[in-house]
Amino acid sequence: MSAQQQYGSSYTDLLRTVRELGLLRRRQGYYYTRMSIVLGLLLGIVAGMVLLGNSWHQLWLAAALALVLVQVAFLSHDSAHRQIFHSNARNDWTARILAGCVLGMSVTWWRTKHNKHHAAPNQTDRDPDVQLKVLAFTPEAVGERGPLGRWLAARQGWLFFPLLTLEGVGLHASSLKHLLRRGASRADRIDAGVVAARITAYVAALYLLLPAGKATAFLGVQLALFGVCLGAAFAPNHKGMPIVPAGTKLDFLRRQVLMSRNIRGGVFTDLAMGGLNYQIEHHLFPSMPRPTLRHVQPIVREYCELHGVSYTEVGLFTSYRIVVQHLNDVGLGARDPFQCPLVTQYRK
Repeated sequence: MSAQQQYGSSYTDLLRTVRELGLLRRRQGYYYTRMSIVLGLLLGIVAGMVLLGNSWHQLWLAAALALVLVQVAFLSHDSAHRQIFHSNARNDWTARILAGCVLGMSVTWWRTKHNKHHAAPNQTDRDPDVQLKVLAFTPEAVGERGPLGRWLAARQGWLFFPLLTLEGVGLHASSLKHLLRRGASRADRIDAGVVAARITAYVAALYLLLPAGKATAFLGVQLALFGVCLGAAFAPNHKGMPIVPAGTKLDFLRRQVLMSRNIRGGVFTDLAMGGLNYQIEHHLFPSMPRPTLRHVQPIVREYCELHGVSYTEVGLFTSYRIVVQHLNDVGLGARDPFQCPLVTQYRK
């Protein structure tokens, strides 16, 4: 048996164990409860905005809205991964409604990008999350930039969290750019209308309810905090983990485990990261319901130890330190990002 066949069998055995234990069963009660709470909070915030009127205290509601919309984004993520319902169509429509009508983003754009990431995390020629124009993940990417770009790349770790304040605006813009591209399908054009209507209605409502200054401040706080919180939930999962060179072939188990990082913590971490703190388990079982991830973690950790696969788990603030240091080191050319232990074994 070849190494690839042996490693493929390893994941198959793990998947069989997880299925036999019933850990892939849907948890609809959990999701109905969470969606009801989120809907109630959204309605409460809207009512509070109307009752509060012309007041700078509206900025507290802007912050609250940002935090609730992050939870909506997590629910849309779970539904797009088909974790909630047995029906693929119900999952897809739920994700579309949450993303398009509530968040003002395109779920088709996000799903296309996110599926590519899941297929080959941290691989330079396949993962769109390491092909960003703002951040450089390889020395080659730094070398392609001009003097200002190289200066910024050398400090990109320190700039990472300030840049996340623009992530909310970037998500809206990227969604519309994808939906309005040349050759877009009829479904994309319909989604574009929904997303544009949601964004327009939200901005118009703010400026009708509040004076221009307060409305602008509300919008700025909401978008900035939303971007920081959402980015801070996704950032620790892969950044600072090995970068895989183009053309490298890895078996599924090692491709997902070695490039992912779990975050230790309790209820607060689970809430703040939407279950993405169990990133290894999520990548191994993308359709597994969020509340089940913590139950499968001991099984996965023990299985990785048994098969000699490095399993990475750190605290939240440690992960942020690693991310900042890694991005700065790559920008300075001080660290070779190609540190995957299987690169030489499976190089194309």
